Amino acid sequence: MEIKLKNGIDRLEFGMTPKYVEALYGKPSKTFKDDEDNTIYVYNKERMKLTFYVEEDLKLGYISTSNPEITLFGSKVISTPWDVVNGDLAINKITDFEKDSEEGVDSYFNEANWLFLQVDYDEVVEIEIGAIINDNDEFEWKFKG
Repeated sequence: MEIKLKNGIDRLEFGMTPKYVEALYGKPSKTFKDDEDNTIYVYNKERMKLTFYVEEDLKLGYISTSNPEITLFGSKVISTPWDVVNGDLAINKITDFEKDSEEGVDSYFNEANWLFLQVDYDEVVEIEIGAIINDNDEFEWKFKG
């Protein structure tokens, strides 16, 4: 499964509704609502959590994954040392990160690509990507279904 920055992961595209996601991946392993009443689909086998924004007509706007097979720019990311992943990102001109640390876990955020990388024990343990918000403060939905 390949991360497609600004677009989604694998066959998932930002802007899909639950109906389209279920056509691709089947029913989720479980669902729940977050603090903002958004719907979260959990796919255990794929190790993904998909967030559908309630204020955007339940469009897919955020994906988090710890799938060990996930790739970015053709290279596996999960369980890969941060310096290796950071080098791959730099080669692809992604260098501007905000760093935050909490309880020994480092979080790196690149706003231009709405990319979060969680690093624990100096290895990437989770990746989160979100739909891009443009200069007009609107989402740039990729799915045109």
